[in-house]
Amino acid sequence: MPVELPGARFGDVAPPGPGYGITIRVVTVPSVTATGVLAAAVAESGAVLTALDVVEAVSGTMTVDVSCDTLDAEHMRRVVAHIGRLPGVEVRSVSDRTFLSHLGGKLSVEAKAPIRHRDDLARVYTPGVARVAEALAANPDDGYNLTIKRNTVAVVTDGSAVLGLGNLGPVAALPVMEGKAVLFKQFAGIDAWPVCLDTQDVDEIVRTVQIIAPVYGGINLEDISAPRCFEIERRLRSLLDIPVFHDDQHGTAIVVLAALTNALRVVGKSLAEARIVVSGVGAAGTAIIRLLIAEGAGDIVAADVDGVVVRGRGEKSEDWQWVAEHTNVEQRTGTLPELLVGADVLVGVSAGDVLGEADVAAMAEGSVVFALANPRPEVDLQVARRHATVVASGRSDDINQINNVLVFPGFFRGLLDVRCHRVTTAMEVAAARALAGLVTAEQLNPGYIIPSVFDSQVVPAVAQAVAAAAS
Repeated sequence: MPVELPGARFGDVAPPGPGYGITIRVVTVPSVTATGVLAAAVAESGAVLTALDVVEAVSGTMTVDVSCDTLDAEHMRRVVAHIGRLPGVEVRSVSDRTFLSHLGGKLSVEAKAPIRHRDDLARVYTPGVARVAEALAANPDDGYNLTIKRNTVAVVTDGSAVLGLGNLGPVAALPVMEGKAVLFKQFAGIDAWPVCLDTQDVDEIVRTVQIIAPVYGGINLEDISAPRCFEIERRLRSLLDIPVFHDDQHGTAIVVLAALTNALRVVGKSLAEARIVVSGVGAAGTAIIRLLIAEGAGDIVAADVDGVVVRGRGEKSEDWQWVAEHTNVEQRTGTLPELLVGADVLVGVSAGDVLGEADVAAMAEGSVVFALANPRPEVDLQVARRHATVVASGRSDDINQINNVLVFPGFFRGLLDVRCHRVTTAMEVAAARALAGLVTAEQLNPGYIIPSVFDSQVVPAVAQAVAAAAS
């Protein structure tokens, strides 16, 4: 019988996961049952055992590393305390595996040109490099062939909207941007580098990116709060001759369009006829609405913290004004739950736990719920599945994960491969169609509407679609 641990959420939408993985080193008395007792204690505490390793057994003691996934920081402490109370068990140390994976950062620079002797040094550096510098001064466009520019992306942030955590600043944003750069390299072979700016002034951000741009073949804007992110992207696109892509906007919109295309195939509805409710009109929500309309969505109503978006409400930016003018054709008013009555689709990019079971139950038969807020979705996923036919989230520990990593590596791979200077809506639609097309009719079902991020077909398919749309 599991012990009662206050706050442990068994069967909830936040199960134990690797984000809160720990390794507990304990010393115990050797016996044939010692490891079994430790494993049972992990289960009793509500954690998930991932490894149990005997480090050594000497002088009547046995040292064991107990690795497990937990719910959160408080759950970690309760698990450790529970194991420490076992008879004959002493906890020697506790390692947080997430923090260990970040020690020293997640990136490094490695040389492609080895320097083994004087001849190599003379070619790679002085005096030989002077010839290349002079050649580039005469023809700067050759920078794509003779420097790292052709395969390098700047991941730029001001730390004002880090993940779903808010305005944490540039240093706190750095591990997130490092992670993004790792994904660029892992999935698409692109060399990306974090550029975390210690300013949240639009003019300073735009000018800074403009003057560092010669190094890069593309700019990936990340975790910049709305509405400033719209202006920053717009101005950089007008100033630079390399593609600028705000992933929180366009990466999210592309993967949502791809997933919704297949979800509607499952329920036998069309994008043009579906009643779509979007919860959240920030960077992601605005871009999702734009792309859905570009692909033919005819009935979209959006809501944010100020209520239902309707003409004349007085929007704070031209992008939000555009949303007001191109959605809610019937000028509906009311609350988010009221909008959901009879709706076919919910796309949530807002906040956790804003909806309940009755709200999903009130949607149309064969409804689709994309609850994408992280770490807690807009509605409990298991509750939503009692009434909606297709349910998706942004969580990596659930089916139908709608994740931007399905988009940005391949999207930039395509842009860089054809030396594209601009990002267009046509490219975004092409990427979404390619992504949706990777799920065959035989594979398609309510639990599989989007490929896995580890599907080796994803990056080539998206890259080819983007490259073709650019030509």
